[in-house]
Amino acid sequence: MKIATAAYPMDFLASWQAYEEKLTRWVSEAAGEGADILVFPEYGAMELATLAGRAAAQDLELSLHAVSDRIPAADALHARLAEAHGVYILAASAPFFDAEISDRPVNRARFFAPDGSMGIQDKQIMTRFEREDWGVVAGGPLRLFETRFGTLGILICYDCEFPLLGRAMSDADVLLVPSCTEALTGYWRVRIGAMARALENQCVTVMSSTVGSCDWSEAVDENTGAGGFFGPPDTGFPPTGVMAEGVLNHSGWTYAEIDPHRISHVRADGVVLNRRHWNEQSGRDVIAETRRLG
Repeated sequence: MKIATAAYPMDFLASWQAYEEKLTRWVSEAAGEGADILVFPEYGAMELATLAGRAAAQDLELSLHAVSDRIPAADALHARLAEAHGVYILAASAPFFDAEISDRPVNRARFFAPDGSMGIQDKQIMTRFEREDWGVVAGGPLRLFETRFGTLGILICYDCEFPLLGRAMSDADVLLVPSCTEALTGYWRVRIGAMARALENQCVTVMSSTVGSCDWSEAVDENTGAGGFFGPPDTGFPPTGVMAEGVLNHSGWTYAEIDPHRISHVRADGVVLNRRHWNEQSGRDVIAETRRLG
């Protein structure tokens, strides 16, 4: 399979048509390069808030509602594009009000298949900004998605920094990691997390990022990132674990070919077998003693 992962700049949109044209252009470009799966970043949908005007986009609370209100139309557009191009699309995640979960919004990614069907994945663990300033809350459970290219999972940004969330999805061949990070430190925290999950699960992780400045939003005002593909530094993969990476803060697609047979092979006969040996940690987390030396 060929995957395209985005370094995505958010724009101040003049109209819904401008958004539709932008998304169509991005999807058409990746599909034209032969990509089977397209990965957009966390909170890339915040640009939809600009359709309610600058004042709404700049207001933390109003921007949540402005984006959430547009998600049904955005989903319909993604479904049409996925079907028209015969691709899977992980849409940019968005704050979304789901009354069945909470009266506060969740951070929701939506995954579209070529047949028009859709799955959702909500972020599990909120950053300090999300929980303390923005009031975004944890959503529904982790899910796996069976596709014609194998089993995929989604860990949204901060979620990939937690190994037990990654372990819960150890049956995934590929983990998609949509991210939105303000500073270089945040980008590297998520990237290191994505690389660690690839090592532990002996799988491939795919990181997407928002990039650029948005003076119309307090939530996504500065963005640092790049697309990246990471695997275990083991049999059949690069010795660094880095399969492909974009140029930091340069918008556009980064592509990589992923062979599911290499994932199966490294899990069965790698130099090390991290995924298989995970449970041997059990019972070893109790410190027998603390001894003072020196």
